[in-house]
Amino acid sequence: MLYYKNDKGLLYCGDVLEEMKNIPDESVDLIITSPPYNLKYHHINKKKIGCYKDSMPEKKYQEWQIQILEECYRVLKVTGSMFYNHKNRISKGIQITPYEWIFKTPFIIKQEIVWINKGPNFDPIRFYPYSERIYWLAKSSKTKLLNVINKHDVFDWNDWRPVNTDRTKESYHDRMFPLQLPIDIISCFPDSEVVLDPFIGSGTTAIAAEQLSKKWIGIDNQESFCELTVKKINTK
Repeated sequence: MLYYKNDKGLLYCGDVLEEMKNIPDESVDLIITSPPYNLKYHHINKKKIGCYKDSMPEKKYQEWQIQILEECYRVLKVTGSMFYNHKNRISKGIQITPYEWIFKTPFIIKQEIVWINKGPNFDPIRFYPYSERIYWLAKSSKTKLLNVINKHDVFDWNDWRPVNTDRTKESYHDRMFPLQLPIDIISCFPDSEVVLDPFIGSGTTAIAAEQLSKKWIGIDNQESFCELTVKKINTK
């Protein structure tokens, strides 16, 4: 369902796979997104401090992510790029890496970017997880970016400062990433025209696209987050 539009953007509210059917083949230049991680619980030390709604059986979750990545591949231009933010997760003492399902899609992997964002899990049974990953995916090995921000492949909390630490703020979202993250990525693709975020959450990618005079498309399945995105777009 088309929830909102302005002169630069389109926001759809509904199931991501259904709503992506509204997007034509090879019509998007750049995709920046961070899907639900299927964590179920958020840990600090050994204590479960929160329960997320994304608690699918792992096999089903990975199949879902493959479907979404395949849809992203369909809508992406041949020259386009996707930046897919995810993390290595631990389940039953075993690490699950996003490569397990990315390799099952048509995408090639251009680069793995490390985001050191001070993860809160300090359980002493392993070296403390302190980072997430952003996978630069593309259709062609010839795809390039222009490193106008002059950065290496490791970003820390000073580059991309986490902003989801104050749950009292109206702009809070469980998985919000910092505005500078999509701004930096979009800046490295100056010829891009249309930016897609199929898990737009509170609208960070849309705000970045508008600031850089790009067109954008966003999707979220929760009306409350769509409402928040619209409010932020109209008050930026």
